[in-house]
Amino acid sequence: MIGARLPLALDGGGLAVPVSGRICVFHPASDADLSALPREQVDVIQPFKPVHDVFETAGYACDVSPQVRYAMSVVCLPRAKAEALALLAQATACTDGPVLIDGQKTDGADSILKALKKRAQVHGPVNKAHGKLFWLNDPLDLSDWIAGPELTDGGFWTAPGVFSADEVDVASALLADALPEKMGRKVADFGAGWGFLSAHILTKQNVEEVHLVEANHMALECAKRNVTDPRALYHWADAMVWKPKTKLDTIVMNPPFHMGRAADPALGRAFISAAARLLAPSGQLWMVANRHLPYEDTLAQHFVKTVDLGGDARFKLVHALRPKQPKRMG
Repeated sequence: MIGARLPLALDGGGLAVPVSGRICVFHPASDADLSALPREQVDVIQPFKPVHDVFETAGYACDVSPQVRYAMSVVCLPRAKAEALALLAQATACTDGPVLIDGQKTDGADSILKALKKRAQVHGPVNKAHGKLFWLNDPLDLSDWIAGPELTDGGFWTAPGVFSADEVDVASALLADALPEKMGRKVADFGAGWGFLSAHILTKQNVEEVHLVEANHMALECAKRNVTDPRALYHWADAMVWKPKTKLDTIVMNPPFHMGRAADPALGRAFISAAARLLAPSGQLWMVANRHLPYEDTLAQHFVKTVDLGGDARFKLVHALRPKQPKRMG
């Protein structure tokens, strides 16, 4: 982890914290230990809302993209290589001093190190805790690595790091085909991504508003390009804590099921629980999930009726109706 490697680089590794100027940390994980850097100088760039909120609550200055020039930058490598290269291009373009790159071997640190060595002199690495930290001291133009929202051959806008960036997700396509013609007036798409399901919802009868709730800021920016209907409302938010002004008639979702590499059914369960809280008494939930994920007990806990709509060998389709009202105390 970066907390194990950064102090080593700054303590005899040839690096020093700048005494003035801002220090930018790109895309740190929620548990990243940044204590080796002076908090009052640090700007955290984190476009994933739940992690953004963690650092903001901890007292860090936070944003979704660089806003000034920096005396030093630290890039925490994401798993997607194209996204990692784009972050490096962004960091080198806005930094006047050293650019540090940190990542686990499982996140492709070796591959990024190799790519950088073809372009510039790279210092380090510091090897510890199954990862690497290395850095650039000299200015470097990596503008050819820059990537943002772009129109795919399939006719939709996506970007590196966005879920299902290369093609329509198979599970979402199954769910889209299962949606009924009448879905109510107020609908939300939890984890809306680049807007595939929301676009389908807006073709249904009597829909007055569709709330696209998405934690990935770049995905939401893509959705704004893909779903231009004036009934679409965009929310950069964690679906597990987001609240609409009024109760909803329908919620549609293909919930995430992992934060790292291991499957975590707790995420889907939290999405189901949140949906039940936000639906009107006669509301309904339409969802798709990997068949092996154990959501049935959670659905039964929160909804009066659950209908198995089938799906295929990999995915299950579920229609849950009438959220159970919480019991009153006293």
